[in-house]
Amino acid sequence: MGLIVGLDIGGTTTKIVGFDKRELIGFVRVQASDPFTSASGGLGKFLNVIGKNLSDVDQIHATGVGASQLDGDLFNCRTLVVPEFDCVGLGGLYLADLDEAIVVSMGTGTSIVAARGKKVNHIIGSGVGGGTLQGLAEKMLNIEEFETISGLANQGDLGMVDLTIGDITTAEIPGLTADATASNFGKLQDLARAEDIAAGIVNLVFQSVGTASVLAARLERLDRIVITGNLSLMPLGKKVLDGFSNLYNLTFLIPEHAEFATAVGASIIGNQTL
Repeated sequence: MGLIVGLDIGGTTTKIVGFDKRELIGFVRVQASDPFTSASGGLGKFLNVIGKNLSDVDQIHATGVGASQLDGDLFNCRTLVVPEFDCVGLGGLYLADLDEAIVVSMGTGTSIVAARGKKVNHIIGSGVGGGTLQGLAEKMLNIEEFETISGLANQGDLGMVDLTIGDITTAEIPGLTADATASNFGKLQDLARAEDIAAGIVNLVFQSVGTASVLAARLERLDRIVITGNLSLMPLGKKVLDGFSNLYNLTFLIPEHAEFATAVGASIIGNQTL
């Protein structure tokens, strides 16, 4: 078996990984003005990074919203478009080294699947995701760079933004802690800094996704939730999900290379069909 390349093609960003003799290699990300340019440029960069030639590639397996814009084979190399939800689930399980789990892909929006071995079922999707985070940050803070938002959020004080259970009652509420959020942005202070607002935005997005993920896990009777996609890189987001783990007695996992999970899944599908 030769080199199998997996492409996760977004609107302008493509992530590329490969399997060579069943070893996962690569992890390359590129941006361009359109999906085809992003995919073709990304493949070239990927081959350069791993020291391979196009002749070494057996197959290319593409997924993501931009995959539909590929017209036939890429560089005359056999190219198959594979289902994105299957790639999300299979890639998440592979990176987390699990047999079954809820797998959540946090990209521009969010998709949630139940993955058991090779079987993947789409549970639900949400419009809350990276696009929400960047849109709110641009409007409220005049900032749109992902790294800048994340850096500010790490220094923020949610007590200046969010209303907690402890803010509204001294009574003990079964299953909830005093610092649990009662209302996102429900206590926004006049003196809230940019850092505080950034933290509030990140908290809002991750709590929304976390809540949907918990419901999906309970529906599917699974106790592990794998977080993938670009937003998995945010430190404050991981902290929010750790709080969900404790509150709901579930395990949230963010594996290494989680942002490449969908591309990894495309490569796995390639190996399964040979």
